Amino acid sequence: MSSTSNQIPGDLRFLASHEWARQLDNGEIEIGISDHAQDALGELVFVELPDIGDDFAAGAETAVVESVKAASDIYCPIAGTITATNDQLEESPELVNQQPYSDGWLFRLQPSNPNELTSLLDATSYAASLDSDE
Repeated sequence: MSSTSNQIPGDLRFLASHEWARQLDNGEIEIGISDHAQDALGELVFVELPDIGDDFAAGAETAVVESVKAASDIYCPIAGTITATNDQLEESPELVNQQPYSDGWLFRLQPSNPNELTSLLDATSYAASLDSDE
């Protein structure tokens, strides 16, 4: 077992493609990329975020992160309408590298169906998927 599971917050749900989703107290869902994903990408130099008010289906390409190595599409974990984007990332995309589960969040959405969150991987299942990839 690797040490990755120790770094994965238990309140998050994940896509196999390394996006995470966190239910906020106001019902919105906050979305970012995992520590594993930011580590694989390397230093981020640019983040392209969706527009507030845009609607996305679950699994739709929603944002793009670019590192010195590559650009990577970010997929929407569940369907919903974008309510906020992390404006700090325009000036400081490295926040995603430094704090992927807190200040490095990408966007928030109002879910079309909050129950969709339960269909995503929990932290334990996500950690197991990482361990099986190694």
